[in-house]
Amino acid sequence: MHSDLSPHLHSDECNALIAALKQCHAENPFKKFLGVCTAADREMTKCLRRERERKRQLNKDKGPIKKKDSTTVGL
Repeated sequence: MHSDLSPHLHSDECNALIAALKQCHAENPFKKFLGVCTAADREMTKCLRRERERKRQLNKDKGPIKKKDSTTVGL
């Protein structure tokens, strides 16, 4: 199961891969179950994983800054 595939949540690169997968599914309604669209799905999954890892790293980097700011506000 994939995360939400709404266009506003992803980069242009991932949106292109999402569109390619949806097009493959539309063009191959029965063959998609036989693995015709598997390559497109794997590429999209890799892109979504890279996005998730980037967001995770950004949050990790921002964490100590936010914690430091929240402790100085109360003083």
